[in-house]
Parts: sequence; C-alpha cells; structure tokens
Amino acid sequence: FLEILTFRSDMARRLCARRPLFVLLALLVLPPDRVLVGFKAKREFSGVILRGDFETGPASNAAQNAAKEELLSAIKSFKEVQARTGSEPRVDFGVKGGELDKKTRAPRNLAADGVFRSISPELGDAADRVLSCADRLAEQSPVTEPFRSFGTVLGATDCPLHGAWRLLFTTAADATFSKNSTRGAAKVCNVVDAVAGTVTNCIDFESSDAGVESLRVRLTAEPESSNRLVLAFRFVRATLTKLFGVPLGGRRLAVTIPVPGTLLTRIISFFTRKPAPKPFFDVLYLDENLRVHKTGQGNLFVQERTQMPKM
Repeated sequence: FLEILTFRSDMARRLCARRPLFVLLALLVLPPDRVLVGFKAKREFSGVILRGDFETGPASNAAQNAAKEELLSAIKSFKEVQARTGSEPRVDFGVKGGELDKKTRAPRNLAADGVFRSISPELGDAADRVLSCADRLAEQSPVTEPFRSFGTVLGATDCPLHGAWRLLFTTAADATFSKNSTRGAAKVCNVVDAVAGTVTNCIDFESSDAGVESLRVRLTAEPESSNRLVLAFRFVRATLTKLFGVPLGGRRLAVTIPVPGTLLTRIISFFTRKPAPKPFFDVLYLDENLRVHKTGQGNLFVQERTQMPKM
C-alpha cells in the first residue's frame, strides 16, 4: 500500500527500499521543508517527494523567472519575424538539401553558418537574441542532476528529464521543417524514457502528400557526466501513406530501418585512426516545464514539456 514516488536523499532511498515502515523514519531524519507527503483516497500513501529538484530561494527564483521569460519572449519575437516576412529557412534532406554539413555530415548549425542572417538581418538579430537569452538562463538552472536514476526502474518518477518535450526553437537544420521545403512542415518533439534509457525524436508531418506521415528516430542514451548524455542511433521507424509513390488507400505502413551506427563509427575510426565521434547533448537548463540543451555540433534546442505523442 506504500508507493515511493521520488527520492532526493540516498538515506531515504535506502530506508524506503528496505521496508515501507522506514518511510516514517525518513520523515523524521529529513528537514521538514524538504519533504512533502501526499495521501490518496482510502488513506493510501501517494508518495514522498523530497523538495529541492525545482525549488530555489526567493532571490534566485526571481532571477530565474526573469531570465526564463526573457528567453520565451525572444523566441516569440523570432517566430513573429518569420511569420511576418515569410522568412523560414528552407531545409531539405541530406547535404544537397542543406540539412547536413558537407565535410562532417553532421547537422548544420543554421545560426553559426549565417543562414538566419542571410534570409534577413532582422531574422538574424532575432536568432542572436534567443541565443544570448539561452546563455543567461543556463546560469539559473534549478536542476543539478538532470539524469538522476536514468536507466533504472526509478527513472519515471526520479529523473527530471523523463517525459515528452515539444520543440520551441533550434539552430539544428535536421530539426527544422517548413512549408517552403519539399519535406514540408512538421511538429517535432523529443521523448525521454528514463526507465528504458532511450531518447526518441518524433516528427509528425502536417501533410502526408510526400508519402511519409511520421518518423520516429530511436536512440539509446547513457550519462557521461552530470549534464552530458551520450547517444547511439538504433533505428528509424517511418509511417508511410504511399509505397513507391502509390497511395495505400487510407492505410498506414510502418517500416523500421536499423541504423548500424556503432559498427559504422568503428570502421571509420579504424581507417582514419581517429577516435569515433560520440553524439551527445549537454543540458544547460532544466525545470519542471522548460528544457534547454546544446548538442556536440553546438546546436541549441529549447523545448517545453508536452503530452506524450503516439509512438
């Protein structure tokens, strides 16, 4: 009848795992302002949530909120410029489509490559403001352990990164979709399964005229440090409405394509005599509903918590 939802203290974790009655002891040894006890109907114990994950002092909390609002305002202004001028970057698949860098085959950084500014100086200025605001917000992150319990049975309740995150802004070309490109506009989100230790990039196209309704890119993940998550591509699942250009009559066909990323990088490393590159991202800021991270290519992502998409 006892269900432990979240742990902040190693002492509480050990005590509660051994015997439910030790929850009472945990409540006695921890400071009152760090513990929140909830009860369900029929006097069921709903959990022990140890405060500290998303709470800060009044002064730092005010600075955090101000920096957060500044970033969200900058993103809103960026989108307003795009909508007013119709100046969305046109990105299609591959090197020729401007998605990947010609030399490294890594996702292009639209800000560093001057793509936003080449569209219009106003859009370039708006993008630069978003980047500056993100840097300032990174100094105010209330979470110091974004990967706590990642890859364990406690991940769903103990890992702050667990859940679905909707894209608000990015400099990454491979995550940029617009109506003026052949691949079309799409809704993009990212799902972190902190129990399974996986990350899934979810792309749902607004139009399936091209024959692809959605893409699911699955990666396994492992924390390398307190704020860095190392990734390995596993497979891509495409939901098709056409096969070789022929409509499926309203039906959907799911095609899963394995990605031999580990083997491929080992082969490249062997012949080039260089260490195999590791895809990763660093969490810069994280609270209960906003996430900011930067990839190994320097691409910035700003995401907000959202409902779980169809997987």
